[in-house]
Amino acid sequence: MHKVIKRTIKYTGLILLLLVIVLIGGISYLYFSADMMTPPKEPDIIMVKVPYADTTALVPAGVTHNDTLDLRYYADNFMRHSESGLWELFVRGDALERGDAIGKLSADLLHHQEKVFVDQIREIIPSDSYLKFLRFFIVLFNRNLGENVPEEYREEIYGISLSCTHDYDFIGTPYERQLNYHAAHDLGHAMQDYMLVGCSSFATWGTQSADSSLLIGRNFDFYVGDAFAENKQVTFCAPSKGYKFASIGWPGMIGVLSGMNETGLTVTINAAKSAMPTSSATPISILTREILQYASTIDEALAIAQKRKTFVSESILIGSAKDGKAAIIEKSPEKTVLFNGKEKDRIICTNHYQSDAFAKDERNMENIRTSDSPYRYARLEELISENQPMNPVKAASILRNRKGRQNADLGLANEMAINQFIAHHSVIFQPEKQLMWVSTSPWQCGKYVAYDLNLIFKKAIALRAEIYIPELTIPADEFMQEPEFEQLLTYKRLTPLLLKKIKAKEKVEDSLLKEYEASNPSFYYVYEVLGNYYEAIRQPQQAVGYWKKALTRPIPKLQEKERIQQKIQKHS
Repeated sequence: MHKVIKRTIKYTGLILLLLVIVLIGGISYLYFSADMMTPPKEPDIIMVKVPYADTTALVPAGVTHNDTLDLRYYADNFMRHSESGLWELFVRGDALERGDAIGKLSADLLHHQEKVFVDQIREIIPSDSYLKFLRFFIVLFNRNLGENVPEEYREEIYGISLSCTHDYDFIGTPYERQLNYHAAHDLGHAMQDYMLVGCSSFATWGTQSADSSLLIGRNFDFYVGDAFAENKQVTFCAPSKGYKFASIGWPGMIGVLSGMNETGLTVTINAAKSAMPTSSATPISILTREILQYASTIDEALAIAQKRKTFVSESILIGSAKDGKAAIIEKSPEKTVLFNGKEKDRIICTNHYQSDAFAKDERNMENIRTSDSPYRYARLEELISENQPMNPVKAASILRNRKGRQNADLGLANEMAINQFIAHHSVIFQPEKQLMWVSTSPWQCGKYVAYDLNLIFKKAIALRAEIYIPELTIPADEFMQEPEFEQLLTYKRLTPLLLKKIKAKEKVEDSLLKEYEASNPSFYYVYEVLGNYYEAIRQPQQAVGYWKKALTRPIPKLQEKERIQQKIQKHS
């Protein structure tokens, strides 16, 4: 009997060892066989006339800087820093030519953007060993990303990568990193618990618009730290194939988050509830780039969306000058449907699905039950009804609104508000007029500057002057002149400081705690942070008092309310 047990243990051990070897071998195969499909091409050397010379001789093009105008040229492409604070990039040509031009014109901005992004990751994951594991995981997860990104966009990304730094090669080659960054946006969508994304958008036309034409407004609430949004970029692209278009993003981002093309088709994206993906597919911003470049109607946009598999759920608000209306493409990894709205001449989009096709979808029902998306939807209904008929100035006031339903005081930066003071950008489109207004810092509080795509794409641009239309500028929010705005800045400054002190279990002066509480007294999170501070310095009774106070304020998500309740129970 004893020998049988020993033999059983021996063979069980051998089987487990074999399974471990097979598992390690399988993972190693997946890791080392991962192929991002790096394009084999190299950009052609662009030859131009010798500048300022009376000759027809040609020389290789280089980037020319005009520091007085904050302007950069590269062949027929340029980038300028507007007085508004926005970077304006104009590129043309085939994919590799566009990527090469983007990289050469914005090499310093690409470096800054990548540094900010990696620094943010390091703040979350300070351990080098964990960072190496993260790279291993990303390679496994995105091992087939290359084949899910159309060749045209892989070539454009590759062209950009040729100008990227090698400081972060421990994460991957410049091309691999730039390709992965386009999928990082989707992972942010999937991690809804971290609320990296929570956008609001709407469209009106017909009887609900002042001139009956289509008007679209949207906030892109994607937050990876304030430094990430320092260099907002408006890109004007004249590709050799497809339609010319404008989009708003950041340096190196060729995907589309908000944009309009020369036919008056617009695209904006709003995250929906997603399960954590297990493998990569087409990044949503690459899909919307394809729509913006190759579609002119809602039906054409839907056809492109149906042919691509994505790994997150998304609502894509499509506005169309040709159709004279807007609709929402609701897309999940399993299905794609078109939602035309339930009300006449308007449609609203937050972060949940509205079509009958998703009415019984478990993730969507959970999202509606537990998130702030339905609340923001209802608030948009109120604001649009109060501001009929809609025009760009009224649209801006809606996008800047910081109050709750029936003007309830939510506290500043509450995710229940349309304006959460985290927006990377805010934009307003009038597709039939080819006009778009882009917000300037901070968030959507700065002025909205207007661009006329008719002028930019069909006429010569005077690079020595501003290319936005000054007379159409929507002034900065008057809120910036109010004492409450200074309180908001104090809240924004002190929150990360307190979080660091809590993590280190260090005490701070009582005066600072009082200043923090007074900075945003209606916001639940202030009291949660103060409770966490007192817990960290081992004063549980004070902690419980602040947590109970947090529960008396409006809280966006059920999960956040339950989190505070659990902390109270722990110390009661």
